[in-house]
Amino acid sequence: MPDAVTVPPGATIGLLGGGQLGRMTALAARAMGYGVRVLDPDPDCPARPIADELIVASYDDVAAATRLASSVDVVTLEIERIAPAALAAAAAIVPVRPAATVLATINDRAVQKAWLSAQDAPLGAYRVVRSADDCAAAVAALGPSFIKAASGGYDGRGQVRVDRASDAAAAWTTLGVTHGVAEQALALDAEISVLVARRPGGATAVYPVARNHHEAGQLAWSMLPAPIAPALADHATALAVRLATALGVVGLLAIEMFVVGDQLLVNEMAPRPHNSFHHTIEGCATSQFEQLVRAVCDLPLGSTELIRPAAIANLLGDAWHGVSPPDFAAALAVPGTRLHLYGKRVPRRARKMGHLAGTAADAESARALVLAAHARL
Repeated sequence: MPDAVTVPPGATIGLLGGGQLGRMTALAARAMGYGVRVLDPDPDCPARPIADELIVASYDDVAAATRLASSVDVVTLEIERIAPAALAAAAAIVPVRPAATVLATINDRAVQKAWLSAQDAPLGAYRVVRSADDCAAAVAALGPSFIKAASGGYDGRGQVRVDRASDAAAAWTTLGVTHGVAEQALALDAEISVLVARRPGGATAVYPVARNHHEAGQLAWSMLPAPIAPALADHATALAVRLATALGVVGLLAIEMFVVGDQLLVNEMAPRPHNSFHHTIEGCATSQFEQLVRAVCDLPLGSTELIRPAAIANLLGDAWHGVSPPDFAAALAVPGTRLHLYGKRVPRRARKMGHLAGTAADAESARALVLAAHARL
């Protein structure tokens, strides 16, 4: 299927994945006049109420991917864990954006690291590991490290910190994988991310750099713009655009980076909307979700101008496990606060249930606002 296909409003978009990112993408697509069909293994996934049709199937179901592609004009995704055969089946019928080649590069951390290295992207010290002995050797060479599964890990899952080589065997057993990467633990000054949108013809748009804070490997809050030196922000932006272009991504590419002293190091990439840019809904002229629709449909990209500094704080299922349910009224009493819930019925601990967002005169004030609202829950 040739990729140079424009998909105008009124057509139908297929989404591989119906989680919260799919839900918010579907809402943006609806606002622009598109129909939406979704494939997801969960019959009660967050995107279900927004979709014209939900195909309940696993991400390796070739017949289901074929059925989805046969009823839409373009396919995109909100999750990387789509089987290559399913992507190939869909791509034989309609454009799939981003392409399977993008996912093949990103889905395996070892492959992604090798690709980034080949692009001369700055990386922290790492080693590919395939056994407990490899882990022990890596920690002996690198010092305290994070041992990460090559695929499937997210939100702090699929990784273990190892401070001593003698602990490597237990860490490897805990992960239960056949290969992964050992990444040297770094003394970070800041964590940032950059989001690039790219059309099939190569036109790009890039958002202001976001500053992020993780707790237990999971994003707790993010602020836009990042309070970093302009030269560092320009460097991060140029690097992100260069990598998105080299990868040939169509849609969105989020790149997480570490600031270590005056160094900028790439952590990892995601070819989809990203949790650290949910505040583009309130803060930017075009949200990341509308931008994804524009990019994969080959429409002119929207302005990424920052209208007002913004921040988000994630709402995890833990908030539902106290002596009383979350007090949303108290949180929303903080002026400038907005609530986004994802429609998930089961509030498991550490599960992302939604987020609070807010805007203010500057990013730090916006961060303080959403954290104050979060504390009221």
